[in-house]
Amino acid sequence: MRIPAVMKLFRHPLTGVLVALMLVLTGQSMAIARGTPGPSGEMVLCTGTGPITVLVDENGQPVGPAHICPDCAFAFFAAHWDAPDLPPRPAARHVPLRPGTQAVLRAAQAPAPQARGPPVLS
Repeated sequence: MRIPAVMKLFRHPLTGVLVALMLVLTGQSMAIARGTPGPSGEMVLCTGTGPITVLVDENGQPVGPAHICPDCAFAFFAAHWDAPDLPPRPAARHVPLRPGTQAVLRAAQAPAPQARGPPVLS
């Protein structure tokens, strides 16, 4: 089994310590970012190069760019995983068609009708 390149980085014991230290140091900013209110609206400006969306506050003043959600920030690392090894693709099989030869399909014999009496009322 082949080990992905990203997993080779985590073999070193110092990497785990660095990841834990990063979580401790950025935990406070994540908590603050989660509690901040978002912009109250957006404005679309039509320019010569195309439409631009600008986030605005309650007074109509532009605000800075939106921050990446801290809950989803680590999901960006998932994009760098190597694709799994797949078995080789089977070779296509070519079956030539000959004109004039068709499979003859015959219907099965229809089942014989079975009569039944009226339902019993009791």
